[in-house]
Amino acid sequence: MKTIGLIGGMSWESTVEYYQIINEEVKNRLGGLHSAKCLLYSVDFAEIEQYQFEGDWDKAGELLGDVAISLENAGADFIVICTNTMHKVIGHMEEKISIPILHIADATANQIKKSNISTIGLLGTKYTMEQDFYKSRLESSGIHVLVPNQPERELVNKVIYEELCVGEIKQVSREYYKAVMERLVECGAEGIILGCTEIGLLVKQEDATVPLFDTTVIHALEAVNKSLESK
Repeated sequence: MKTIGLIGGMSWESTVEYYQIINEEVKNRLGGLHSAKCLLYSVDFAEIEQYQFEGDWDKAGELLGDVAISLENAGADFIVICTNTMHKVIGHMEEKISIPILHIADATANQIKKSNISTIGLLGTKYTMEQDFYKSRLESSGIHVLVPNQPERELVNKVIYEELCVGEIKQVSREYYKAVMERLVECGAEGIILGCTEIGLLVKQEDATVPLFDTTVIHALEAVNKSLESK
């Protein structure tokens, strides 16, 4: 079993989900008292969020790059960044380490293609929805990406940072997300990516009329796949 290096805390609410899913899946596959070999480095999200707000992605990348070095030195065989948005700085991180980073968008694209879906709706932070670092990764796999309109993106983002990241789950926000997802479906989306690792805490498959792709679950299961692969 390979050792998974988890970079969490962005937010810790969803990092808990990663840890639980990974360990439950290892137990399901191997049985008995098996659990995952993993190392967790949980950062202070307030520091990361400030860099996001200021647009200082270089400093954010330097910080997470140092975290990745710590995990590699501690014995991790590969890295899992437990968030979608901070994959924007994956290049900074890869320059500092010799072990691979398991990209969340690649894992998600693979699941979408298995479902024979060509047009997908994307929910996430405003950075993930508006910038190319994530969407281009999906589009390079032949997937057409739709995002909510600008006012919707603002409120989707606000719910993530002001509610979900601090553990607040509100029915009014769930209803709003459901309406946004339905508008994406009306625009041609055949499925919806929950492209922020906290969104799965708010909406579930029963809240949508099309398949949902929960990136937390997809990424965590792919980490188990890599940890247990024979080569």
